[in-house]
Amino acid sequence: MKVKKIGFIGAGYMGFGMAYNLLKNNYDLSVIAHKNREFINKLIKQGATEKKSLEEIAKINEIIIMCVTNTPIAKNIINELLPFLSKETLIIDITTHSETGSIEINKILKTKEITYVESPVMGGPIQSQEGVLGAIVGCELIHFNRAKEILKNFCKEIFYFGPIGMGAKTKLVSNFLSLGTATLTIETIKIVNELGIDLRKFYEVAKLGSGNSGALNRIADKAIKGDYKGYIFSVNNTLKDLTYIHDLLKDIPTSSKLSALIKSIYQDASNKGYGNLVISELIKK
Repeated sequence: MKVKKIGFIGAGYMGFGMAYNLLKNNYDLSVIAHKNREFINKLIKQGATEKKSLEEIAKINEIIIMCVTNTPIAKNIINELLPFLSKETLIIDITTHSETGSIEINKILKTKEITYVESPVMGGPIQSQEGVLGAIVGCELIHFNRAKEILKNFCKEIFYFGPIGMGAKTKLVSNFLSLGTATLTIETIKIVNELGIDLRKFYEVAKLGSGNSGALNRIADKAIKGDYKGYIFSVNNTLKDLTYIHDLLKDIPTSSKLSALIKSIYQDASNKGYGNLVISELIKK
């Protein structure tokens, strides 16, 4: 039986596509004001209802999806929702958390016996709107199928990794790979430009070798045309994720050194005032 009422918190660059697909699949969706009104206004035009408070979201929805920037924000939202949640509520948390963030949130919700599922996703805003994200799920196994019914509306693949906390760890390790590859791609294009190498030809050659990657295709294809927004992930969000990643890898010697180095690149960019740029824009900085 399809759940009809879903509350969505965090309908920004990533969350918009998820919310859009829920509406497309005839769910009764309510959203709450977001700093970027453009996305909220689009969802309202598609049939979403805007609520003015987290209390309203909590009281009318059986399922609440949260897709916010970091662990502290997520915890604050959960604490504000908590007094108004019922035992029947399912919280699906898309947030990329620190190693212990989802575990801490689950402890808060357990005080009222509320079901919590962590499900960070792989993919970007385009994949979100196309409904082809990959879900990394951590929860008690008995809750997986209920969450899966919702996640399949915007995820092509849904993977169960174990209890709460395993989703966060898996997502951070995955981001270590993806952000590391993206960073190497950005620095490579900088080198190509600095040395006067033809970027178009370099890209065609690189695609034929083991250096080919999703990051290379996303970034280089647009950079050739003078568009440096091929990788839609901000410097500040990257720095946040790499801080979480470095904390996770602190006891793994070589990995911790590498994560510290990559993190320092984005810390430096943020210090220079580039925090709101998407990381591929650093090619020209």
